Amino acid sequence: MAISKQANFFLPEDLLNEFRSAVPARQQSKVVANVLRKELKRLKLKKSLQDVFGAWKEKDHPELKEGASKFVRRLRQSARLIRPQ
Repeated sequence: MAISKQANFFLPEDLLNEFRSAVPARQQSKVVANVLRKELKRLKLKKSLQDVFGAWKEKDHPELKEGASKFVRRLRQSARLIRPQ
């Protein structure tokens, strides 16, 4: 089990009031931790997508010029031809 530490930060008063009325006192830290984990995961994914944006170049993949579905269909056909029967 992870060690828990206290964190102090500011929230808008209306948000804090709504949170306190919606979440029982003994569950508040757990709810905040879960929401923060989800948001950090989303931010990491967003950053990863921004970092690799533009990495895929059409000139490097001419086999997909007619679309991915046609490419996959051709792959499946060729696999059927060499499959032992």
